[in-house]
Amino acid sequence: MSNDRQPTASYRLAIASRITAAILGGYALATLFSIALAGLPAAHRADSVLAALLLSFAIYAAAILWAFAARSAWLAWLGLLVPAVLSSVSIWLLR
Repeated sequence: MSNDRQPTASYRLAIASRITAAILGGYALATLFSIALAGLPAAHRADSVLAALLLSFAIYAAAILWAFAARSAWLAWLGLLVPAVLSSVSIWLLR
């Protein structure tokens, strides 16, 4: 007897949600965080922008890892949304 179990629709939707969170949510988080970090006062503006852009690659990679390491797709989105909102608030406060 073969055991050909097909993934359910909810499982596929959860995977699609995690992929979307990793790609779009991670990109948004990395972008917002780099904008917020670039807005901090530094000795030279170019150094601040360069450090923020270099750090954004690590943040994007961490966001992708988080999207698939979270216990559920909802927690993956929440774990990306909260830091993105905090970064947005800090951008607004620094302007």
